[in-house]
Amino acid sequence: MEELSIKIRIADREYPMKVKRSDEERVRIAGKLINEKLKSYKEQFGIDDKQDLLAMVAFDCLVDKMAAEETHQVIDQTVFEKVSQLNHIVSQSIL
Repeated sequence: MEELSIKIRIADREYPMKVKRSDEERVRIAGKLINEKLKSYKEQFGIDDKQDLLAMVAFDCLVDKMAAEETHQVIDQTVFEKVSQLNHIVSQSIL
C-alpha cells in the first residue's frame, strides 16, 4: 500500500504525516473541517487562545462521535430484531 507524505495545517501549525493514498482526501477534509470549527468557535465565543479552541473542537468531535455510535447501536439492534423475526417466520413456514 503506497503512503504519501503530506502536510496538514491546523490552527496555524503545520503537521507532516504519512497517509495511505486512499485516506488522503479524508485526512485533508478532516483538517479543513477542524479549521472551520476553530474559526467558528473563535468568532462565536471571542476566544483567541488556540489551546482552548482546540480543546473545544476535540470535545465537540467526541460528542458527535459518541452520538453517531449510539445511533449505529440502535440501528444494529433494530436490524438484528428484524432478521430474527424473518428467521422465525421462515422457520414457521417450513414446518
